[in-house]
Amino acid sequence: MSRAQFDQSACDTLAECVKEIEKNTDAELVIVVRARSGNYRHADYLFGALVAFAGLLFLLFLPFDFHQYWVPIDVAALFVIGAYLCSRSRIIRRLLTTKKFRAGAVRAGAAAMFYEAGIANTNAEMGVLIYLSLLEHRLELIADRGVLKAMPPLEWNRSLSELIAVGRKPELQTFLKALRDLGLLLAKHLRIDSSRSKA
Repeated sequence: MSRAQFDQSACDTLAECVKEIEKNTDAELVIVVRARSGNYRHADYLFGALVAFAGLLFLLFLPFDFHQYWVPIDVAALFVIGAYLCSRSRIIRRLLTTKKFRAGAVRAGAAAMFYEAGIANTNAEMGVLIYLSLLEHRLELIADRGVLKAMPPLEWNRSLSELIAVGRKPELQTFLKALRDLGLLLAKHLRIDSSRSKA
């Protein structure tokens, strides 16, 4: 999946989708799309070390002589190049990290956003955060107590499963469809009281 699928135009489309959903429900929806969650420097350094080690082996077994003072320079340069290449590659970073680490990074990022963005302080505890992290291919949904109390567990879990599946292969159109389905569910069980306006 290319980053272009979640460019500024896609963000505008998602914002419009949120506005449409919030017209019909008391829930307050926030969508966050991140290129990655957490710090992947350890993966960059590991890849740099592997490239440097491979380069060292190559230098040791070259069939011709060279000045030994080039060895540490070449190895250091290869480490820097390898670390840089890894920092620019989602694929390499995914290969050099565990699924557990990536899941934990996304959960931590979503939890921090839920509180830092003030979603936990919405009126009547009606905040819903949908946090999509592209490198990890993972989506986390955090809903406040007011939303969870109003939702029938079976319908809520079905909608949540649909969104989580979208996170594994994030594409804008499937994401929008899952959001609209969630919006219908929220409107069904958290319909705006016509006698008052949303805060």
